[in-house]
Amino acid sequence: MLLTKSFKSKKEALKQSIIYVFCPDECVNNIAEIINEHSFNLVINDYSIVDFTEKVICHYRSAHLTKEQREYLVNATECGAWVEPLVSYLDDRLKYTEVRLLHSSYFLHQKAFSILSNKRTQITKRTIDIISAILLLIITLPLSVIAALFIKLESPGDILYRQNRTGQYNKEFKVYKFRSMRNDAEKNGAQWASENDARVTKIGKFIRKTRIDEIPQLINVLQGTMSIVGPRPEREIFIKDLEKAIPYYRFRHAVKPGVTGLAQVSYPYGASVEDAIWKHKYDIHYIKHHSSMLDIKILLLTIKTVMFGMGR
Repeated sequence: MLLTKSFKSKKEALKQSIIYVFCPDECVNNIAEIINEHSFNLVINDYSIVDFTEKVICHYRSAHLTKEQREYLVNATECGAWVEPLVSYLDDRLKYTEVRLLHSSYFLHQKAFSILSNKRTQITKRTIDIISAILLLIITLPLSVIAALFIKLESPGDILYRQNRTGQYNKEFKVYKFRSMRNDAEKNGAQWASENDARVTKIGKFIRKTRIDEIPQLINVLQGTMSIVGPRPEREIFIKDLEKAIPYYRFRHAVKPGVTGLAQVSYPYGASVEDAIWKHKYDIHYIKHHSSMLDIKILLLTIKTVMFGMGR
């Protein structure tokens, strides 16, 4: 089946609804199951195609294809097809990374991860972190004072909550938050927080919804253990379980954790393995496609949430 409109740019190519995928035979069922969850028409391993005009061709685990099959993809590129890895193509279409399709080669192109390899990018990000943290601490000072007062009045215990989290390069650090739960919240051991958690205080519900409880993490940003934008830091006790269920879960520790992140402004609150999988999709996408403009966009969306109470 041929598409009637030719594409002149990648943007136009991404509008096409048919994906021609070429992969090892043992991957066919998995790819079909995943792609069928989205609004794409899928054609897999059709090597009879000779007219490559106006076609988007994706490959998956191409290193495991035969020499003849790889030559077929090279010929498709020569003949005008848009050819790229399936995971990268879906990244552009879905705006998150389909982690069920991740494999090692996705991470083996260091230049594709500018946030990891570009020193200028890292310096710019750190500069934005410091300036933003100072400004936000000043702007949110009235909210912090009010929150601290109500926390102290409602329940006994410290105003600030300190907890070990895993940060960049898997190093643990203490994260700071306004206490939103009872002082004995973990008397029975560590457990996931839920949306309607009975351990959360009245003021805790409000500051969690508006993310005011995250404001003290700006101190972590100034200390250098966190960034303004990045994957949210998790506890090691949960990470050990999550990495068994989520492919390449620890790759999120290649960057500093963030006070806010793409997952936080793109996905509603959740505290289950399924929710962690979805957040990981956005975290990997953020690391791969990081830019200063994306950081600023995420920061502005977060400020809107804090200032106007539009928590999700």
